[in-house]
Amino acid sequence: MSKKRSLRFSIVRGALAIGIALLVAFLLILLSSSGNTFGDKIASAAKAIETMLVRPFFRANGQFSTKNFTDILASMIPIVFTGLATCVMFSANQFNLGSEGGIMLGAFVAALIAIYAPLPAGVLPVVAILGGALATAVMMLIPAILKARLGVSEMVNSLMLNYIVQYMVLFLMHGYLADRSKGQMQTYIFQSEASIPPLVDNGSKLSWGFVIAIIMTILVWYFMYRTRYGYSIRMIGINQDFSKYSGINVFAIIIISQVIGGFLAGMGGGIEQLGRYNAYDWMALPGYGWTGVTVAILAGNNPAYVPLAAFFMAYLDKGCSLMSVPAQLINVIQAVIFLFFAADQFLAKYRQRLVVKSAEEELKAQMSKAKKEGSD
Repeated sequence: MSKKRSLRFSIVRGALAIGIALLVAFLLILLSSSGNTFGDKIASAAKAIETMLVRPFFRANGQFSTKNFTDILASMIPIVFTGLATCVMFSANQFNLGSEGGIMLGAFVAALIAIYAPLPAGVLPVVAILGGALATAVMMLIPAILKARLGVSEMVNSLMLNYIVQYMVLFLMHGYLADRSKGQMQTYIFQSEASIPPLVDNGSKLSWGFVIAIIMTILVWYFMYRTRYGYSIRMIGINQDFSKYSGINVFAIIIISQVIGGFLAGMGGGIEQLGRYNAYDWMALPGYGWTGVTVAILAGNNPAYVPLAAFFMAYLDKGCSLMSVPAQLINVIQAVIFLFFAADQFLAKYRQRLVVKSAEEELKAQMSKAKKEGSD
């Protein structure tokens, strides 16, 4: 299938999956809406969906809100990193779900460095972020080696690893690292030199981490589509047996893909922690890794589209927070999108028609070329 038709199919598939997800959301809101008549319930559900889709950019008086917009951009930062991490791992056909625990570990390690490392301003945040990223990269060696050497499912390993990370953090916080003078479970305050400065001065949490996220998107895209290792990762994802017999070191590439994914997730955790908070207080998995899976699926495992998909998910999250419905609705929307993207037969006939049309056009072009050469 031509690139143009492949892009068209991806857009149609994505739009339809999102449309079905929003329809499911509308029906759930309708069932839970208060109203004396069915018409009232319909109006209430329609108003809620309108709020979710339109209101995130605007104030209550209908004026455009710069702060709301920058808040959405700030919410994008961690899910851009987990989306990139998932893209790299999924491209190698490694269904690793460790970004959730990875971003928590990266945030925790970066927080500890930000509290205790005696480093100057400018150096401290860089060391803290890299420390969190490297810790998560090392963590990802566990499912990577087990998969490459023993064929153990990386999905099962990474899921269990997420909760190991969570409870290790809880153990260290409760036993050794919490600031007992506070009214909640949190670490001591970060050194002021560790903070990532805000990108805009309007009261939002948008930091320079957003710029780092865009730069990393470009670098990951370049790595995946312009380097030998990126090509090897994508080839393994397409056909591992063919890649093996063509001389690609499958063992090394599986490990590299998951280590890079861990590094990106951990970097996202460190940047989120130092750009948004002044002390570590995550006592549960933050959810950014699960959203990153949806972002990677929406982006078609192409890093170039990750910021767009991350913006869409952050926008929906902001919209859900403005509705008078449970916040878990965003999880339902994510699940439905994931379901339809994971379904191989979803729009399979439409894809087949596009493939046939591309083949027919290519055959006609070749026949026309041959006829022209014959007449010459």
